[in-house]
Amino acid sequence: MPADVCAVIVAGGCGQRFGNPGGKQLVNVAGRPLMTWSIMAFDRSANVGRIVVVCPPERAGEMRRLAIDPFGFATPLTIAEAGETRQDSTRAGLDAVPAGYAYVAVHDAARPLITTEAIDRAICALRCTPAADGAVCGQPAIDTLKIVRGNAIQSTPPRSMYWAAQTPQIFKVEALRRAHDAADADGFVGTDDSSLVERVGGHVLCVDSPRDNLKVTLPEDLRPVTAILLGRMSDADSAQDSGILGRAPLV
Repeated sequence: MPADVCAVIVAGGCGQRFGNPGGKQLVNVAGRPLMTWSIMAFDRSANVGRIVVVCPPERAGEMRRLAIDPFGFATPLTIAEAGETRQDSTRAGLDAVPAGYAYVAVHDAARPLITTEAIDRAICALRCTPAADGAVCGQPAIDTLKIVRGNAIQSTPPRSMYWAAQTPQIFKVEALRRAHDAADADGFVGTDDSSLVERVGGHVLCVDSPRDNLKVTLPEDLRPVTAILLGRMSDADSAQDSGILGRAPLV
C-alpha cells in the first residue's frame, strides 16, 4: 500500500488549563518535548507520507528548533498556522495537506503515548471498510455514566452504548473537507472532527485503542505519562529491539 496518509498534529493550544503561559507542547517528558513523542509515532509508520504540525505562528521557530529539527525525522514535515479554536486549527492543517493524499490522520500533540501500531490499526480499519468515511481511536466506556442536571442525577444510560473517543481520528480527505465546509457554512462548532463528519451523514468507525493513550491536560497528567514512556524505553532497551524505533510496515 502507498504512504497515502497525511498526519495533522494539532499543537495550537495555549495551555490555559495546564497552567503554563508557554503552553505544554515543549514541556520535557521522559527526555523529549511533549509534542515530539506524537511526531515520532507517525514518523515510524510507513503508511504516513507527510506530517503537518499546526502551531501558533509566533512559536513555529521555537517548536521547530526544540521539538522537530533535533530528532531527524524521515517523513517530510511542514508547519501550518493555528487558528483561534481547535476546529480552526484542524481546518488549517487540512488545508495544508498536499494533493494526492487519500487520508488525513488528525491527532492531538498532547497525546504523547500514541503508538505506531495503534495508528496503523486505525488506518487499516478505514482502508478495509470502503463504505466508511473515518475511523476514530477510542475505548469502550468502563465507568458508570450518569445524566446530570445541575448536581442531580436524572438517569443512568447503558454503559455498553458509549465509547471514549481519542485521537488520532482518520478520515478520507474529501469527507473531512466536506464536513468542515458544512460546519463553516452553518457556524457549527463540534467537540472533535468526527462530530463534524457524523453531522453530514458520514459513516465513522470506532477502533479499539490502548487505554493508556492519555491526553495531557493538567500538570498532574505528566506523572503517569512519564512513567509509561520511561517503562517503554526500558523495555525496548532490554529487548534490544525498539518497538519505539524503526519504521513500521505498510498495512
